[in-house]
Amino acid sequence: MTRAFDTPAGLVLGAPQLEIKALHKRFEQTDIIRNLSLSVWPGERVAIIGPNGAGKSTLFDLISGRLAPSSGQVWLGGQRIDGQKPFQINRLGLSRSFQISQLFPTLSVFDNLRCAMLWQLGLGYAFWKFLASQREANARTQALMQRLQLDNVSDTPAQHLSYAQQRALELGMALACDPAVLLLDEPTAGMSQSETSHFMALIDELTQGKTLLIVEHDMSVVFGLADKIAVMVQGELLAFDRVDAVRADPRVQQAYLGAVLPASPVHQHAWA
Repeated sequence: MTRAFDTPAGLVLGAPQLEIKALHKRFEQTDIIRNLSLSVWPGERVAIIGPNGAGKSTLFDLISGRLAPSSGQVWLGGQRIDGQKPFQINRLGLSRSFQISQLFPTLSVFDNLRCAMLWQLGLGYAFWKFLASQREANARTQALMQRLQLDNVSDTPAQHLSYAQQRALELGMALACDPAVLLLDEPTAGMSQSETSHFMALIDELTQGKTLLIVEHDMSVVFGLADKIAVMVQGELLAFDRVDAVRADPRVQQAYLGAVLPASPVHQHAWA
């Protein structure tokens, strides 16, 4: 898959959008991430795959600031971000979703999206500001809700949405701050094949021009969205290359499947 990569404003031309340098994370005596280095360029879409326990979600936690690395560095748009708090990293242009939806369950779809958009518009939370009068915030929220195909459930509390709708809402909340880099952690987990196909198309449309890292077990999603694949095993990077090269890599075949990866993007859960 070939894409024309856009260079976001403020990024040094020729520099990676996201750069991980010799990243290491240890919990007590256990090494979870081991000397991992990775460069992702503006507009690239990278799928991170590997068996359960490979360290994929921990890697996302280190990038997004939920965890501090034991050693190593994380750079975003030419600025070092490891050790910063998640909200600080978010304001620098990185957003993420989680394996388990993180929503305001009693708020409506519209209010969830509007809350996620406030800081990006410089509004924040203040008791003396009436949200109903914030025309730009409301207009942008409405437009995003339509793109997510959730405008028909605008007033529905998030807790009453279907599972697939909740995942779409969480995607929208991650996109509401208009990040340059988006991390999606198993976005289609638990979905049916038809729901997965629909949601994959939604991700493809809504993340055009953004740098995307996605942890995913479903190979149809990986092959359908990714420009490159990073394969992790026991906290280390086994392979990182274009999709076809990783699919043909005998180390990947031996380590995970024991056979050749499918030659075409069929629907397959390789490591459920």
